[in-house]
Amino acid sequence: MVGYDPRAREDGQGLSPTKVAAAGSMSGLLTRVLINPLDVIKIRFQLQIEQLSLSEPAAKYQGILQATNMIFREEGPQAFWKGHLPAQLLSISYGAVQFVSFEFLTKFVHNAMLYDSRNPTMHFVCGGLAACSATVTVQPLDTLRTRFVAQGEPKVYKSLWHAVVTMYRKEGPLSFYRGLTPTVLAVFPYAGFQFAFYNIFHHISEWAVTPGETRMGNIENLVCGSCAGVISKTLTYPFDLLKKRLQVEGFEQARAAFGQVQTYNGFLNCAYQVARSEGLRGFFKGLSPSMLKAAFSTGFSFFWYELFCDILGNHKEYRTSATPE
Repeated sequence: MVGYDPRAREDGQGLSPTKVAAAGSMSGLLTRVLINPLDVIKIRFQLQIEQLSLSEPAAKYQGILQATNMIFREEGPQAFWKGHLPAQLLSISYGAVQFVSFEFLTKFVHNAMLYDSRNPTMHFVCGGLAACSATVTVQPLDTLRTRFVAQGEPKVYKSLWHAVVTMYRKEGPLSFYRGLTPTVLAVFPYAGFQFAFYNIFHHISEWAVTPGETRMGNIENLVCGSCAGVISKTLTYPFDLLKKRLQVEGFEQARAAFGQVQTYNGFLNCAYQVARSEGLRGFFKGLSPSMLKAAFSTGFSFFWYELFCDILGNHKEYRTSATPE
């Protein structure tokens, strides 16, 4: 299972930081390929001011199937891969930094602080801190990805390089870090819950297996990760919505085709305006595709990471030795 395991070290089975980074990067790359269309729909929902309802005639998007059909008809199948290049760069970088940081922190906790590194509480803290370090590293790529997904036709940004140059010249370097406050506020508990619940579900699966019974291995990792992702996303979703709203500030002209356009003056003002004009439900726009995405992305993220750790380490103990000593 993910996290530092002292028994793996004693047996010479621990992975080097380079191999952990490689496993994390491959996990991010393959997961992104699978979940990008859901991400596009989720972001479109998050940025829509009007209610996501069939009873709202002014709403461009009213549900997952309706939105999928409309995006396909108006923008073509390639629209579901808008922003894929910066998103892919983001996923590869994020996966490497997050898992390397997590393995380092759990090892530090075990060696320097004498805590059980495989305890769910420690996984929550170490997972949250690892995600914060990864988030700060890749925030510019996340902002670029959001803008590519958000723009309609005609396109404001013709390429990744054009977007970087345009944003830098017109809005300054800080524009790449818009939405960082709600991102950091959300990512610590979100990632912390992911790692903690992944740990908990693995322990539950161990207790449920009778002695001598064959475990499901990588399928178990996928199921545990998916459950952890859905719970984590639901608990922290409003922060993700606020982040997306702030990331498209200064980008209003590209949003005109999608309905109302709202400007915000910082994180607190954004939260206030969403609550005032859209109500409590406004903080959960796009939750349905986001939960689907979270189930797939978190499940596959842990699935691919554990699989590549097994391949690179050429052993099974690294993944399965999760029971406390």
